[in-house]
Amino acid sequence: MIEHKEVIERFILVAAQKKQFEEKEAWESLEELKELVKTAGGEVIMEMLQRVDRINPGYYIGTGKVEEIRELITMHEATGVVFDDELSPIQMRNLAEALQVKVMDRTMIILDIFASRARSKEGKLQVEMAQLKYQSSRLIGFGTMLSRQAGGIGSRGPGEKKLELDKRHLRTRMEILEKELAEVEKHRQLIRDRRQKNSTPVVAIVGYTNAGKSTLLNKLSGSDVYVQNQLFATLDPTTRATQLPSGSEILLTDTVGFIRKLPHHLIKAFYSTLEEAKYADIILHVMDISSPHILTHQQIVYETLERLQIIGVPIISVYNKIDQFDGIYPKDEKADYEVSISAKTGMGCEQLLETVEQILYASMKPFEIEIPYSEGHIVRYCHEYGERLEEEYTNTGTHIKGFMPQDKIYKIEPWILS
Repeated sequence: MIEHKEVIERFILVAAQKKQFEEKEAWESLEELKELVKTAGGEVIMEMLQRVDRINPGYYIGTGKVEEIRELITMHEATGVVFDDELSPIQMRNLAEALQVKVMDRTMIILDIFASRARSKEGKLQVEMAQLKYQSSRLIGFGTMLSRQAGGIGSRGPGEKKLELDKRHLRTRMEILEKELAEVEKHRQLIRDRRQKNSTPVVAIVGYTNAGKSTLLNKLSGSDVYVQNQLFATLDPTTRATQLPSGSEILLTDTVGFIRKLPHHLIKAFYSTLEEAKYADIILHVMDISSPHILTHQQIVYETLERLQIIGVPIISVYNKIDQFDGIYPKDEKADYEVSISAKTGMGCEQLLETVEQILYASMKPFEIEIPYSEGHIVRYCHEYGERLEEEYTNTGTHIKGFMPQDKIYKIEPWILS
């Protein structure tokens, strides 16, 4: 019996760092690329950083460094090289010809992980759209690349067959995907409208990838969303209901994690997924305080929210993993509120829900009314839009106390007790 052993691809990672930028940040980015390659199923055998005055338009790095990498490929039996920025079509073609191995960039690795993680119909459509947009500008010279890929990392998703289609066929496929995504977005909007009609507050969980967002969703809602200590463990948005201390219900939505150098193909393709945060009543910005890169992560999350035009939504900074770290960490100066928690143990989660409740009720007005039994539709209105209701039946009608959004209070004003 022949045993088929899975061949693990071995990569050299390369970054070019302009001299005016911090070397520390370049190494941080390379370390993150290493985690991405491992998440995609590859093995990293070496990391290289070249300081340059400017990015080489033909090879990304200097030609001398290209020769050095060629020697290292032979010496370490590397099967490919991954570059820490998005390569232009010319750079990719020239490097593939010079190195004679699989050449990939950061964008290809991220797209590959997304292709393997997408579970929902929308997720799969969005991944394919992002990949086709990326590949449509790189059709020239991709034939050589494909002959070396022979499957593996970078070839998941649309697949080799689609890559060989000409631009006209790619455009046709993208037009079909756009129509399908528009239908999915209509469905998502219907769900949002239903939530708004039911007045159920929505709280979006955002943050850097692997900060503990899904763990927090599970802890607060008692659900069992997939959790793994790796980048992009969650791709498709997940919504679960949970109760606040007062008994009111809210909806928690887990979103895809942010990351530095997020490919612009993905920003547009995954807009409808990430925009769950745009329509939320509150945003929970989850941070891993044990990460040495927390300050960079904060900056990238806010830059991404800005690119998505998410403004004016109250933000709670959620400092996660306080059970694993007792040092000093940089505070999030842009947030409106802050809570320290351990999503794993549940420490601080009650305080987090109390803070959510405090924000939600800050925009609501307390009321006390007595409604005649002949006006039963007003009681139904209170049940639909009111929160924390106390109800008592008297000789003259239904006595109700509670809270209601200020823009809904007008309908019950005739029965408000002075």
